[in-house]
Amino acid sequence: MGFDEEWGRLRTEAAGRAHEPVADPFESARAAVVERLADFRSRVALVPLDERGGLWTAELGGLDWICAFSDEEALSRFAVARGDASREWTYRGVTGARLLDEVIPALDFPCGVALNAAGPDGAVFPPMRGIVPVTAALDGEAAA
Repeated sequence: MGFDEEWGRLRTEAAGRAHEPVADPFESARAAVVERLADFRSRVALVPLDERGGLWTAELGGLDWICAFSDEEALSRFAVARGDASREWTYRGVTGARLLDEVIPALDFPCGVALNAAGPDGAVFPPMRGIVPVTAALDGEAAA
């Protein structure tokens, strides 16, 4: 096959692809977030306890975050990153749904969940509508 024939074939293929629907990157990203949130809600997360026995939180960007981990390896990575690998980390297993639907609304301050901080698969679930109940959301009923 010569250059002109090959070029003609490639142009014909490209013209056919031009009419194929292109995935909306916003919708693709939204679907990935919804999937990650659903996965988190259905699993048990390890939440370290503070010195008073409460759920351990950290402040970042003017907001408190409950630190949660998908497994002991992720918690260990976090401890090493903080320089606290030698201390014993007591933790409690809590479902993601319980953290988002019960624990966060019971707090008297805005709080989100940081999952697997200091890891390559980290995620944050801020206190926003669609993640936590509207009454606990920064953009919910209380914010209005």
